Amino acid sequence: MIVLGDVEKNKIIRAYIEKANEILGVIGYTEHGKRHSHIVARDARKILKELGREEKFCELAAISGYLHDIGNVISRESHAQTGAIMAHIVLTQMGMDIDDIAEVITAIGNHHEEDGLPVSDVTAALILADKADVHRSRVRNPKFIKFDIHDRVNYSTESSVLKVERKDRIISLDISIDTSISSVMEYFEIFLSRMTVSRKSADFLGCRFELIINGSKMI
Repeated sequence: MIVLGDVEKNKIIRAYIEKANEILGVIGYTEHGKRHSHIVARDARKILKELGREEKFCELAAISGYLHDIGNVISRESHAQTGAIMAHIVLTQMGMDIDDIAEVITAIGNHHEEDGLPVSDVTAALILADKADVHRSRVRNPKFIKFDIHDRVNYSTESSVLKVERKDRIISLDISIDTSISSVMEYFEIFLSRMTVSRKSADFLGCRFELIINGSKMI
């Protein structure tokens, strides 16, 4: 079975992730490179593992998390769908089993909140992991935080931790925000759609989603 380590070593995949991150930087987006890929892979795996899912699907969730943004190398528009096609080609060349490829490309093609839905366990885990990565380290130029709400909200976030409570069936995102930089209201202004799809994803996994900001439960 192809595992995450094999995918991380692939030169084509590394090149796509690096170039996609470079392109997003040009158009003013936060970091979407190796750091984001590793964190999403880690948390997608953790979600399914903590919920007791089969190891095979935990690994496929990690691979999906690592690859989910490669479509940005073509265009931000429809990047989930183009990324799924690109992943299919590379993973086929690597010799991955076709059923495993199907799980991965389904997740990648549905991870974006604007046009995707949690249609499988792997997809739901990927969505939750992707939307949970809010942090100041993703901001490329802190000088712009006064002018860009996305940078400001990310820069205000000092920590973000995705937690899974298997017994109580709760998946929570616990974040700490410096409200002198950005208000809680601004967080909801730009991330409401992300929290909505996160709730749907937790529901798909048989859990309840909770958002905790500065110690207070918001949803």
